[in-house]
Amino acid sequence: MNNSLRPVLVLFVLLTVITGGIYPLAVTAISQAVFSHQANGSLIEKDGKPVGSALIGQQFDAPYYFWGRVSATTPNPYNAQNSGASNLGPTNPALTDEVKARIAALHDADPSNTTPPPVDLVTSSGSGLDPDITPAAAAYQAERVAKARGLTLDQVNGLIAQNTSGRQLSVFGEPRVNVLRLNLALDGIKPMH
Repeated sequence: MNNSLRPVLVLFVLLTVITGGIYPLAVTAISQAVFSHQANGSLIEKDGKPVGSALIGQQFDAPYYFWGRVSATTPNPYNAQNSGASNLGPTNPALTDEVKARIAALHDADPSNTTPPPVDLVTSSGSGLDPDITPAAAAYQAERVAKARGLTLDQVNGLIAQNTSGRQLSVFGEPRVNVLRLNLALDGIKPMH
């Protein structure tokens, strides 16, 4: 028995050192060297202090800010520890009620806007944490934000254009606007608090 136990223990120790020590250290070193921004959480900073992540949405509901997608994390919006979809199907009355409530909130914030809101402003994403909206969703809110901030529509549309990211590798995904970056750019032009 002693002869068969020794190779098992040696293999156990060797694999523990490789997979529990060497491999994680190598992956961490490579990620810090090649993708340090992403490896450190894709943090967005303002005045040298982190204010959020480019990967997790934040709650904005003041009329002078752009609003992001609805968060499906409850009870706290955009809670990364509770990431997940609402799992409400298209025939579920609860989904209909949520969409109607969001449409009403958008209309209350800008009664003069009678166009139907883009779908990403009234539904949540699969993770419930989506930090981005479509350029159409940003354009839908542009007039409200411009009025609330005392800016011209051209100024706000210019900020939307500056903060619109294209498709990844020109093929994958759709153009998108990071709501936190856009709102920080607005605060850089005309702070509201």
